[in-house]
Formats: sequence, structure tokens, C-alpha cells
Amino acid sequence: MSNSSRDSAEGAGWGSAEPGAYRALMPQRTEKLSWLSPATLWAARNGVLASWFGDPTGRTRSRWVAQCAAAGAPAGKVIRRDDPDRFSFLVIGDTGEGDDPQYAVVPGLLRAGGDTRFAVLASDVIYPVGSADDYGTKFFRPYADYQAPIYAIPGNHDWYEDLGGFMRVFCDDAPPLPPEPAPRPFTRAWLRSLLWHRPRPDDGRHLDEARKLRPAPDQQAVQPGPYWTVDAGPVRIVGIDTGLLGTVDAEQGAWLREVSRGDRPKILVTGSPLYVDGEHHPCPIEGGGTVDDLVRDPAHHYVAAIGGDIHNYQRYPVDVGGRTVQYVVAGGGGAFMHATHTIPRVSVAGVSEDDFRSYPLRGDSLAFYSALYGRRLRLRRFFTLTEAEATAVIAERLGIRTGRAPGDAARVTRRTRIVAGLLGTARRPERRKRFRLPVRKIYTSLFSPGSATYSPPFFKCFLRLDVTPEAVRLRCFAATGNRAQEVDPPVEDEVTIPLG
Repeated sequence: MSNSSRDSAEGAGWGSAEPGAYRALMPQRTEKLSWLSPATLWAARNGVLASWFGDPTGRTRSRWVAQCAAAGAPAGKVIRRDDPDRFSFLVIGDTGEGDDPQYAVVPGLLRAGGDTRFAVLASDVIYPVGSADDYGTKFFRPYADYQAPIYAIPGNHDWYEDLGGFMRVFCDDAPPLPPEPAPRPFTRAWLRSLLWHRPRPDDGRHLDEARKLRPAPDQQAVQPGPYWTVDAGPVRIVGIDTGLLGTVDAEQGAWLREVSRGDRPKILVTGSPLYVDGEHHPCPIEGGGTVDDLVRDPAHHYVAAIGGDIHNYQRYPVDVGGRTVQYVVAGGGGAFMHATHTIPRVSVAGVSEDDFRSYPLRGDSLAFYSALYGRRLRLRRFFTLTEAEATAVIAERLGIRTGRAPGDAARVTRRTRIVAGLLGTARRPERRKRFRLPVRKIYTSLFSPGSATYSPPFFKCFLRLDVTPEAVRLRCFAATGNRAQEVDPPVEDEVTIPLG
């Protein structure tokens, strides 16, 4: 097994490494997604409109589910597979930008996960707005050589065109929903409808051609809707759809309570992680209660909850009444990288910094963003930190033992402290906050996708879960874009989850 980022800087992808061969998988021309483009921002406006004028996701989702049921989808939305008691599957989150970082994941994924029985895409299958015609370069082509079926749960970006593309690809080519009656004039719903982004009338005209990239019978999967369960071997995998704003509607909530019953071990896959960035986000259910209430209930026997949406890897082993539930963030499958250096020293739900795991390491995240800001502001000499400098200043500011030692030669200077502060590096809780550049909230929501790097290291990742009757072995594999990590993907984190 090759060195990981915890072993060496080279294992993290720094240095003059040989580039990977992933570009051979890419189409000759790729459109680099830019969130600095007014056209992209305008197309992706539905999330903002939903927060201002009311979220129609629950109603639209209910109509999709009813249509699938009328077409013959099972009432319980259960996919019953014939997997043996010992099998493996993949989880890949927030994949679909269709550029270098997404394709850089593929060689290692095929090497470390080519023998798995199926894969699950966790959130944001297609950026920027889930268009059906984007599935060719952002789904069918990158995973053309993965010979097993792929299931998916949608993220907020898949909902920006009312989930039409997602439903066509994953739900047996579901036809468009019939139009609803126009809302009453001068209501919030009416205002929302005037501004709402909708798919082009001819969207999906290239979909039949794209499907030819994954034509094998063993690659096909039909799921009963945007949320579902997969019964595989000794476990049940429960996939939920948290829509535009990270919530669950009452109808889906009732279904979730039903499928969560029983002592069969369960793994939740969600578009909105329940623990992330050192905080608890339990995910409200319309009408009362939360998703995490159901995960924590010992009668339901959840052993893990895996969420996309945030584009990195994090793991929180939370003690729940004497048993440990692994809460995982797994959104590093291809989209731009969310910073980890902004995560404060972890102390949440009994999870300490020593228990917490993340990828990329905070020091690598800070070094990555320092180079990015140096390029964008044309102040490379001031902003750019080496990985050793970044790791050293992280250790000082947070008072933690870093995942990789910075080395004896690394010095924390006034410049490194200023840069770390400007780039939003977390501080010890007792330290006063100062001015910082927009890294976590504004920058990663707006500028980061437009300025994403197209040369390694990318700090992408995917999960492999090996299931036996006794336990699930979860491993986070890294993808840097370098050849060494393609040939032998390093394991950045590993945990064995008992099922008893």
C-alpha cells in the first residue's frame, strides 16, 4: 500500500510527481464549470428562491414518487439484491463537475473498487443544475468501465431543474411531470414561479447516445424513486433525499420511520451530513422530529450515517447510549474542495480532536488554498505556504497534534500567521476572531468552483465498504491526480464497524 498524506508530503500529492493517466478517460473538450459566470449563477438560482418564497421540493418529490408507484415501483421503495453475506460496495459523493478532479478519481476507484457489487452516488450527481444532457460527460463517461450498477441520491444541484434529469437516468426513464395549475397571482408561490429556473424543452436529446457508454446488463440499475432502500447481504442501506434546503418532507419522513424499523443493521446515505465541520445538523423532518432521532434510536440499529454535500472527508465516531455510530462526510468524489483548515478543534457529541478524522488534512487544505489565493490575487510570494509551513501554523493555532508532522525545518513566522488568519484557519476556542477572507462560506459557495485547480494534487476521495455478517470495514481512499496514487490508491482512514 502506498504512503498516505498522514505518512508523507509525497503521499499527499505534493512535489514533482508524475501526473496520472486519468486525462485519457476525458473527452477531447471539457467545459470548465465557473461559478463566476453570470449565466451559471442565474441558472442555479432555485435554491435561493426556495429559501425566499417557500420550498416546493416536498410537493414535487411527492409527485415523482406517485408517478413511479403508478408505473410499478414497489410501495416500500426497497431494492432487494442477491448479494452474499460477504460483499463490498462503493460510496462516492458530489461527483459531477465533469472536469479533471472528477476524472482523476476514476483510475484509483477502478483499481481499489472494481470488484465491488455496486456503487452509491451520494448527492450532487450533476453540476451545476442537474441537466439531463450533462450526464454524458459527468456520469456515463467517467464510470463507463465500472462494471456494476450505480444507485444515487440527489443533492440540491440535481434539484435545480426539478429533478427531471436524475429521474430519467436512475428511475427507469421517468417521463416529465405534467404541469401543475398556475398559482394565484401575487402570492409567494406566484412570485417564485415567475423566477423559477426550468429545464430547456429539448433537454435530454443526447441521453440515449450517452447511455451507450454503460450498456452492459450488469451495469444497469433501476431505483424506485429519489429515496430508497437497498437490502444487500446482512445490511440495509437507506438513501434519503434532502432536496434543495437539506430537509425531509412528511411523506418521506413517514417512509423513513417505517423502513428504519427492525434489528437489521442499517447504513444511512444522505445528501446532508448529520455531523460536519465540528457541528451537529440533525436534519429536520416536516411535522416534527429529525433524521438523527431515527439514526440514534437503538431499535433501528443504524451503525453509520454517510452524507455528501460538503466536498471533503470527515468522520465522527459518536457514542449513542453505549454503542458507536460512525457519522461520515463523503463529498470528495469530484467537485471542488471544501476547506478543512477552517474546522475548529473538534469537541462535539463527545467526539474529541483525537477521535476525529479528515481528508485532506488541515495543513494540506491550508497550503492548497494559500496557493489558490496567491494565484487569484497575484500575490504568490506573500500568500503561498509550503505544506510544512501550513501544517506548523495549524498545530500552533489549534493546539493539536497534526495528522502529519510538519518537520523540524518548518518555522511559524509572522507571515504564515497572517496568511493562516486571512484564509480562515480555525483558532483555539478561547482566541478572539479577527478579519478573514471569505473561505468557508462565500468563497467555497461562489468563487471556489470557478477557480478550482486542474493540476494535482486534487485531494479527492471515495469510500469502499466491505461487509461481513460480523462487521463493516470502511476505508477512505485518496485520489490526488498523480500516477503513484492511481496505481496504488492510499488509504486515508479506516474503521471497522461491528454489526452485532
